Amino acid sequence: MATALDRLPDEARARLKKRPQPSWTQPMLARLSHDYFSDSDWIYERKFDGERCLAFRRGNDVRLLSRNRKGLNAHYPEIADALREQKEDDFIVDGEIVAFEGNVTSFSRLQKRMQVSDPEEARHSGVAVYYYVFDILHLDGQATTRVALRHRKSILKSVFYYGNRLRFTAHRNREGEKYLREACRRGWEGIIAKRADSIYRHSRSSDWLKFKCVNQQEFVIGGYTEPQGSRIGFGALLVGYYEDDDLRYAGKVGTGYDEDMLRRLSDRLTSIERKTCPFGDTDIATKGVHWVQPKLVGEVGFTEWTSDGRLRHPRFLGLRRDKAPEDVVRERAEG
Repeated sequence: MATALDRLPDEARARLKKRPQPSWTQPMLARLSHDYFSDSDWIYERKFDGERCLAFRRGNDVRLLSRNRKGLNAHYPEIADALREQKEDDFIVDGEIVAFEGNVTSFSRLQKRMQVSDPEEARHSGVAVYYYVFDILHLDGQATTRVALRHRKSILKSVFYYGNRLRFTAHRNREGEKYLREACRRGWEGIIAKRADSIYRHSRSSDWLKFKCVNQQEFVIGGYTEPQGSRIGFGALLVGYYEDDDLRYAGKVGTGYDEDMLRRLSDRLTSIERKTCPFGDTDIATKGVHWVQPKLVGEVGFTEWTSDGRLRHPRFLGLRRDKAPEDVVRERAEG
């Protein structure tokens, strides 16, 4: 019986490479762009607000790994179960694990699962999670990374059973600008434009572009202010990003926390306090500020950057565990 790989065109099959499944591979990352376009040589996918996940299966062994190689099985055991139930037993797929608030993916809601490391507690947390797969890197002893994206998507769609927890990431073949407008009306984070004939590169590449409806990125936490009034834990976080080897200050983030987050994050901040300011800037108001070692990374949404390099109307969305602090830089658009 012909397999999905056998049904590929000759040119695509010639790009397969027989090799054992690797234990790890770096994910491909997209670049931010404000140069929106529609092009039949590109495909357009929904951008999810979740946690990136590479899934490896060999036999009955399934491993879920974040983009910085942290194990996720204990946090999302039902996702591992869904992959273990598949007929194929030798594959690597790439995708995003998400939770929903209504019809919109919510990183803040996913936080409640990300903080749980006991599998049974995770299953009974009341927060349903889903794995949207959008690429396949390996199948049945063959590396597929040099096969054109359109063909990789075709393979991905045909080899798995998609049900409750495992979902295929659909795409559009044209009208990228129209799709972005639709995404923004629906409250999505944005869309990803991908060159249809591109290979899978284990790095950030202009073959994948982020078209965003909202501004959102990671920032390093360098300090916090004392709580005021009835507020518990802390008042606001002082956040920044690296420019060369210097941590640059980007502003205070005082909203987006519930009481549980205030308590948990306050305990972590207290444990990493330091006496000196970690930011290279000299114009930061220090009254009532506690400095911390720049070890924690948070996801922050905001309306725009001000002319003096500060965040306007920032809102804390949650902690990230899949990016090292020293890798956090100011995300600048291409085009």
